[in-house]
This record gives sequence, C-alpha cells and structure tokens, in this order.
Amino acid sequence: MTYQEIFEKAKENILSYSVDERKGHLAVQVNIVGEGEGAFYIELKDNAVFVEPYEYYDRDCILKVSGEDFIAISDGSLDPVAAFTKGKLKIEGSIDKALEFSKIVNEAIKNKKKSEKAEKAVKGKKK
Repeated sequence: MTYQEIFEKAKENILSYSVDERKGHLAVQVNIVGEGEGAFYIELKDNAVFVEPYEYYDRDCILKVSGEDFIAISDGSLDPVAAFTKGKLKIEGSIDKALEFSKIVNEAIKNKKKSEKAEKAVKGKKK
C-alpha cells in the first residue's frame, strides 16, 4: 500500500467515529513505518475529529506502526493495547494520552457497530 492509500483509509475509518460527547484536546501523530512510510495526525478537539497528512509538532504522543496494522486498529479488527503488547505499535510521548486515544477508538468502534446493527434491524423489519 502507498502512503496515500493508508492515509485515506485511516482517515475514512477515523472520521466515521462519533465523538459528540468528547470535551478537551488530544493530538496523536501516527508515523507509518515500512511500506507506505509517512506521517499524519489525528486531533480530537471539543466534539470534532481532524485527520491531516502532516506532522503535528504540539502532539501528545506519536504512534509508530505499520500501515496495515494502523488500518486494522482504526477499523476495530486490532485492539491498540494488544498491538502495543505484541510489539506492533510503539509509543513516544505520553502513554496516558495514547491509552486515552485507545479508549476513544474502542468506544467509537463499539458505538459504530451498535449503530450498524440497529440499522440492519430496522431495514429487516421494513421488508
């Protein structure tokens, strides 16, 4: 995968997260290592999510991960904590902020799956 493909897929996944009840600020830079190497950032700021293809110099932490693994993290098929414990994800900076990001990702994916399940149930009843 190219950097652009990794970035676009990760951005699509992350922008689908609902963070309506999130207050405060969290900035995470993702450094893709290996194939598709590059950097982008994810910023969560007062109920909004931003994903941009730049380095973020005032970040809370840096996640170093392969493109394939980050896409798996962003779509919910790989737990960020499991990726860290298996050595697939390295963290620089605030471990607490990385854990906060992990919690946000896991909650957002859980809520998204619930929403998709509810939509399927509604569509099934309309038939």
